[in-house]
Amino acid sequence: MKTIDELLAEGVTGKRVFVRADLNVPLAGTEITDDGRIRAVQPTIAKLASAGARVIVASHLGRPKGAPDPAFSLAPAAARLGELLGQDVAFATDTVGSSAKETVAALADGQVAVIENLRFNAGETAKDDAERGAFADQLAELADVYVGDGFGAVHRKHASVFDLPARLPHAAGYLIATEVAVLKKLTDEVKRPYVVILGGAKVSDKLAVIDQLLGKADRILIGGGMAYTFLYAKGYEVGISLLQKDQVDVVKEYMERAEKNGVELVLPVDILASTDFPDLKGKTPAEFVTVDADKIPADKEGLDIGPRTRELYASKIADAETVFWNGPVGVFEHPDYAGGTRAIAQALVDSDAFTVVGGGDSAAAVRTLGFDENAFGHISTGGGASLEYLEGKTLPGIAALEV
Repeated sequence: MKTIDELLAEGVTGKRVFVRADLNVPLAGTEITDDGRIRAVQPTIAKLASAGARVIVASHLGRPKGAPDPAFSLAPAAARLGELLGQDVAFATDTVGSSAKETVAALADGQVAVIENLRFNAGETAKDDAERGAFADQLAELADVYVGDGFGAVHRKHASVFDLPARLPHAAGYLIATEVAVLKKLTDEVKRPYVVILGGAKVSDKLAVIDQLLGKADRILIGGGMAYTFLYAKGYEVGISLLQKDQVDVVKEYMERAEKNGVELVLPVDILASTDFPDLKGKTPAEFVTVDADKIPADKEGLDIGPRTRELYASKIADAETVFWNGPVGVFEHPDYAGGTRAIAQALVDSDAFTVVGGGDSAAAVRTLGFDENAFGHISTGGGASLEYLEGKTLPGIAALEV
């Protein structure tokens, strides 16, 4: 995989460099609530601009249905990128139309432009190779060189991620190079004990990665909504908690395999449970009880791990050399149910391990809860991409850069 430093050594002054970034930031109207992904790609963009490149930044945001939708415009992200770079950033109101062409043509050496949300064009996400390729052809006309640095999208076989690098000289940006190096430490170069914390809503989202980790991790700690399927598989009643009954047999098989492989699979011992899912918008106080994990009342739903589980999990993390965490262990968006996720984050901070926060909601949680990002070994920008890498899958966006 060609590095950006090798590309810079060849010279980029005056060249139009297309940077496939991941500016898929959460928005409240037009206000960015977490700019972590923009900050993550800033070093690559800044380096190219300082070297005299004419930088064209492209990304998706959200899931528009292949047509323009103001709710998913990249305009706020472009404005924030300009603030971080300390220079004006031009913004094209389309992807490959007249605005994009005119905006790119007007760039001088060292200047930066952002084109509109790639998913406003149906060709970006098309399943049909020809349709996707046709859009990639149009994008290629805008640039001389391609730099892939949108790690959060590399598991997608999309035009700007997979097809475009084949049409231009290409290299990996600093973020992708860092992310891949980190993931190798979780797969090929693991220091033990290796502890994995998995949370989030659905166990079905994590089955493939659990399957792989049963042969690699020393301990797997389970939390979040997915924990209740494990507890149910143990024969516990889980009330009205999130439960995927169709996955119970698979979970039982995983628990048996963990025991056979000597992998410590750790489940919650106590739970915060309530009759109602919390009002996240108003953050009104929640009414809950703390109960043993095998005594969740029939009319209640588990919403966070309890205090004894927090202590248990912290003790399982304390002596680790490598820790990977993907998925909150409770409804962290509400302050009354953020204690479990906060305890996990604090345990990572307190440990001497190489700690990786696996993107998505986990990354959002540590920022929302006020943790210093530098207190962790690495905070990934791609939860889905990280999981698929750990599952052993080929990531299209990485494969395209390796050709």
